[in-house]
Amino acid sequence: MKRLLLPLLSLFLVLAATAQTARVQIIHNSPDTLVSTVDIWLNDNSSPLFNDVNFREATPFFDAPAGTAFDITIQPSNSTDTTNGLFRQTFTLPANDTFIVIANGIVSSTGYSPSPAFGLDIFPTARETSANMMTTDVLVYHGSPDAPIVDAYESSVPAGTVVDDIAYQGFQGYLSLATADYELQVRNQNNSAIVAAYKAPLSTLSLGGQAITVLASGFLDPSQNSNGPAFGLYAATAAGGALVALPVDTIPTARVQAIHNSADAAAATVDVWLNDGLLADNFSFRTATPFVDAQAGVPFDISIAAPNSTDTTGAIARYTYTLMEDSTYILVANGIVSGSGYSPATPFDIDVFASAREASANSNTTDVLVYHGATDAPAVDVDEISIPAGNLISNLSYSNYDGYLSLPTNDYVLEVSVNGTSTVVETYNAPLSTLGLGGEAITVLASGFVNPTNNSNGPAFGLWVAQAAGGNLVPLPVVTSLDENALNLNNEVNVYPVPATDILNVEIDNATFESMEILDLNGRVVAQPTLSNTFNQTIDISGLESGTYLLKMTSEEAFAIKRIIVE
Repeated sequence: MKRLLLPLLSLFLVLAATAQTARVQIIHNSPDTLVSTVDIWLNDNSSPLFNDVNFREATPFFDAPAGTAFDITIQPSNSTDTTNGLFRQTFTLPANDTFIVIANGIVSSTGYSPSPAFGLDIFPTARETSANMMTTDVLVYHGSPDAPIVDAYESSVPAGTVVDDIAYQGFQGYLSLATADYELQVRNQNNSAIVAAYKAPLSTLSLGGQAITVLASGFLDPSQNSNGPAFGLYAATAAGGALVALPVDTIPTARVQAIHNSADAAAATVDVWLNDGLLADNFSFRTATPFVDAQAGVPFDISIAAPNSTDTTGAIARYTYTLMEDSTYILVANGIVSGSGYSPATPFDIDVFASAREASANSNTTDVLVYHGATDAPAVDVDEISIPAGNLISNLSYSNYDGYLSLPTNDYVLEVSVNGTSTVVETYNAPLSTLGLGGEAITVLASGFVNPTNNSNGPAFGLWVAQAAGGNLVPLPVVTSLDENALNLNNEVNVYPVPATDILNVEIDNATFESMEILDLNGRVVAQPTLSNTFNQTIDISGLESGTYLLKMTSEEAFAIKRIIVE
């Protein structure tokens, strides 16, 4: 008998040694709450191969039969057999290969949109380790049912696009990466928007020499998916266990303000789109948006469309920009859309100023950016003639900016003249103090036409102010009767109460004026009170609507402009 047993034992050992197997890891990535915890069965054995495998959990690699068909059955937790299996799939694996199998999709019949069917996605030629202790091999899988086709972009090296156009249920073959800490951005398919951003701390997590699987997991919009788990990137290691969440990173942004300065009647009101989102609806000439966040580091589109547009199809104009992170920009829309009626018909465009400011660094100063946006105006010089501070800007031509001037918040008089000549285009009050602009950063725009009759009787030339908060541009009042020796006598005038209702008191010290006007912030004269010869008088303002106005008093030698608020 002993002689018989020895050969049988030897044969058994030989057969065991030559039994064909494959290596398999199973990762549970189905976000359906009905299968949040499952049992995994191999064939119809008497007990599960793995009990109570949770969503976002992986088994270790295990040996599975090779060269012959076998079943993997998914059952709810605490199952006792494979009868009426929740899901069953038959595999025949080649020997000595390694596979990663990912459970994904939706079991429930309602409550999920979209609801791709539950299934097992398999990746052959998988790896359990990296060939180099200084590298990490990364397999990428798209397992978010409601996420579109996306790219993965590495932004810290930057390595650029590392995963291109990966769709749901798709794998991207292994990336052998130096074991360092990276930053990943999930971008849309055309690389124009960042869906989400994550840190990939391969070094911090001590993943050198390992092979891992990074999965897109969960829902972009949980509210449409039974309030299920939110989208994220998760890593499965070869050892199995709970998946490791990649830490969420900040999406890089820049700050942007758009200003509508195109005086063409055909573009009097437009819609402004940022990519496929409406940035400004029915955006009127001489208005500005507030500063808003825009994604940085990705090319994005600014589209100008007709008012009441529902998308960017048939846009009047489209421009693509890539902004730098933490930078601030001003974008001025300018120029002519129409094919006739304007001379010169400078084409519509958007002029960009980088290094813009939203506020002054000092509450007692006003930072002033100047932009030439009058299509038919020549290059100009700007001089301050009340202090006088002299020349502020030289040879500023159409579509150009002149960098910031940080000015004490006083009231000034600006003379605009043709560059290099004594020909004055116009003289303006710049009442920075009266308008309460201390601590602000503003943009002063040359706007409209010097010769409206040659430009479809469009809006006349003027200087207009855009504030960081956006809204209607504020006109700088024209000083038509002053020469360069005119005196600014704001300090000689006091108005009260503030705010006023029916009666405004005006006190004038040591000054004589010849006329008085009340203007709204669009530069329109709304009242012309009689100016008495006394130094103290009252003005009836009961007919004015609530709002902010300018009280302007002038003579041939002097002027004063005071802000009044009516309730």
